Amino acid sequence: MSPATGGIAPDPTRWPDVARVPRASVARTLIAERIVSRALDRLPLRVRLPDGGTLGLGGPLLELRAPERFHRRVGADGLIGFGESYMAGEWEAEDLVGVLTVLATHVSELVPRPLQRLRALWVRRQPEGQRNTPAGARDNIQRHYDLSNDLFGLFLDPTMSYSSAVFRGFPADFAALRAAQHRKIDQLLDAVGVRAGSRLLEIGTGWGELAIRAAGRGATVVSLTLSAEQRDLAERRIAAAGHAEDVTVLLQDYRRATGRYDAVVSVEMIEAVGAEFWPEYFGTLERLLAPGGRIGLQAITMPHDRMLATRNTHTWVQKYIFPGGFLPSVTAIGQITRAHTGLVVERCAPFGPHYAETLRLWRERFESRAAEVAALGFDETFHRMWRLYLAYSEAGFRSGYLDVHQILLTDGTPRATRTPSHDHREARA
Repeated sequence: MSPATGGIAPDPTRWPDVARVPRASVARTLIAERIVSRALDRLPLRVRLPDGGTLGLGGPLLELRAPERFHRRVGADGLIGFGESYMAGEWEAEDLVGVLTVLATHVSELVPRPLQRLRALWVRRQPEGQRNTPAGARDNIQRHYDLSNDLFGLFLDPTMSYSSAVFRGFPADFAALRAAQHRKIDQLLDAVGVRAGSRLLEIGTGWGELAIRAAGRGATVVSLTLSAEQRDLAERRIAAAGHAEDVTVLLQDYRRATGRYDAVVSVEMIEAVGAEFWPEYFGTLERLLAPGGRIGLQAITMPHDRMLATRNTHTWVQKYIFPGGFLPSVTAIGQITRAHTGLVVERCAPFGPHYAETLRLWRERFESRAAEVAALGFDETFHRMWRLYLAYSEAGFRSGYLDVHQILLTDGTPRATRTPSHDHREARA
C-alpha cells in the first residue's frame, strides 16, 4: 500500500483500470494538469496539494493526494479517470457531496470554450457491447441489479423502493422514507387511474412494491423485469402481502410484452433504454395501451443541451454503475413521442429536491452499514465506488444538473380510428 494512494490497494483482477494508472503522453498529462488547475482555482472549493499549496476560492475541501496520478488519469480518460482516481484513493473529500455539487454546478465552465469544440477527440465513445439490444439490455441490467438483494436491503427502506420518494418536507429522516415512497407510488397510480378492476402493466418491477400497492387497490398486475434476483425477491414479497393471484412477474424484455392494459407505469426505467431505442420504447407503450388508457412514467432527466453534448460519451457511471444507461431530457421525450407515436404528454411534474433528499438518506444509511457491506464480500474499492455514485447522484440533483419528473401520457389518437382492446391475459401465459 502506498501513502500516495491513501492506503487503497485495488485488486488488479477485479479492478484492473483502478489498480493501474493508464498510459498518457507527457503533453496530454500536462494539458490536463493545466486545465484542471485553472478550473479548480476559479471554483468555490479549497484544494489542498501534498506540498501544502492550495487552489480555489474557498469552500468544501478536496484533498489531492497523488496529483501526478490524478492528472494522468484525467488526461487519459477524462471524467472516467476522475472517478477511478477517487476509487484508487488518490483524492479525498470529507464533504464529498459538497465538492461534487460545486463541480456539477460549474460543469460548463470547467473546460475552456475553445477546447470544448475538441470534446469528440478527447472523450471515450460508447462501447458497442453496452447497446440495449434485447440481449445487451439483459446483461446491462443484471450487472447492476443482480449484485445482491442483501446489498440493496442494507440501505433501502422496507419497501425496497430504489427510486425517488416524495416527502412532506425537508429535512427528512430515514423513518419517513417508507411513507414517502408510498406517497410517490400513490401519486403515479392516481395519475393513471388505477382502481379495482384495472389492468395494469408495470415495466421495471424493482422489488415489487408498486405492484403490491396496485394489487391492494384491486388491480390485476403484470410486471416485467430483466433481473432474476429482483424477480425472485419480488415474488416472495408479493406472496407475503397476499397478492400472488393478482400479480404476475415475468422475466421479460418490454419489447416482448403483449396484450392491452388500462394503465402502463414505468418508474425510472427509461434511463436504461438507450437513446437509440427510445422510439421503440414509446411505440411499445402505445401498442400496449387500451383505448382511453394512461401511461405514467417517473424519469430522471438532464438539460437538453447537456443530453445532446454527452449522447455518445462513455461515462464513469456507465462503466461502473449502470452500463448502457443514458438520461433523457424532457424536450427529448416530447420530441420522440410526437415524432413516433400518437401519445400526448398531458402532465410533467418535476420534484428534483426530493431525489436529493432520498439519495442523502440512502447514502448515510449505506455509510453507517459499511461493515455489513464488507461482510457481503464487497471490498474497499467497491465501497468507494458506491460512495462516489451515491454522492455524485445527490450532487446532480442539488445542483440542478439532474431532475426527476412524473410524466402522464395519454393516447392522442382520435377515438374513431382506435383499434379494439384485447384482453391482457395473453401476457400472463
